[in-house]
Amino acid sequence: MSLDMPAVSPATPPPGDSTDLLDSLTAVFRRVLELAEVPADADFFLLGGDSLIATRVLSAVARTHGVELTFEDFLAAPTPAGLAARIAAAGGTAAPAATVPAAR
Repeated sequence: MSLDMPAVSPATPPPGDSTDLLDSLTAVFRRVLELAEVPADADFFLLGGDSLIATRVLSAVARTHGVELTFEDFLAAPTPAGLAARIAAAGGTAAPAATVPAAR
C-alpha cells in the first residue's frame, strides 16, 4: 500500500505564489546586482547588495507589480522568494502593472 503524496522540492515557490512573479524578481536581482544567476532563496545582501541598490529593487517592484514594499519589508525578506510572498500577500500581481496614460 502506497501513499500518493506530492513531491515537494525546496525550490517550489510558496503557496499562492506564481512562477512568473518569482522569475520576475530573480531577474530584477540579476539586473541590479549584475549577476548571471540568482537562486530564489539567495540573500540579496550576501550576493553583494547594499541599501542603495535595494531601493532600485523596491522601485522595480512598485513599477512592475503594483506594490510599494517598505525597506523594512525588504530587510525582513531579502530573497526573491521572500519578496514574492510579501508581494502576493499585499495583493500584487505577477504580471507587470498596467500603465495609464497621463491626463493632459
